[in-house]
Amino acid sequence: MNYIILVFLFILSGFFMKYSDDLYDVNHDRTFSTFFGIICAIASVASTLYNTDAAYIFISILIGNLIVLKVDGIHHIITLIVYLVILLIIGIPDMGLVILLICILGAISDEIGHELIPNMTENRFLNLFFEYRFVMKIVVFLLAVCGVFDIWIFVCFILFELSYVCAGIVFERLN
Repeated sequence: MNYIILVFLFILSGFFMKYSDDLYDVNHDRTFSTFFGIICAIASVASTLYNTDAAYIFISILIGNLIVLKVDGIHHIITLIVYLVILLIIGIPDMGLVILLICILGAISDEIGHELIPNMTENRFLNLFFEYRFVMKIVVFLLAVCGVFDIWIFVCFILFELSYVCAGIVFERLN
């Protein structure tokens, strides 16, 4: 399998996920946040369809964000619709329910922790842990170490996360 393609798709997805969100949340720009959200959706669904391990990650992030009500703008709704329509037309990859649930719990933990922990403690470690959403990173790493995921998917996920952070930095500098 060509992981260079997955690396590229994960980087695009992470970057445009964050950039779209910042455009909407900070600048209240529905047009460009939606446009970049659609790019994110296309990169995410391409990863999902290209590799089953990637499907676990992207579908669990999607479900986790839906459960904790983080789909909170028109850009998210359109991104979600684009992702789901493409996925339903082409077909959802076969996945095991237990692994999907583990990933969903990781995504939910990250989102809840990201919102709650800074308000509950001044512990620097915990704040950084949840600010940068380390639960899902640990889940993906452990699944790779246990042989459930390919280790390259963990690398792709770390690059997704790094591009997500970089998008925030780029947004701040351009704003």
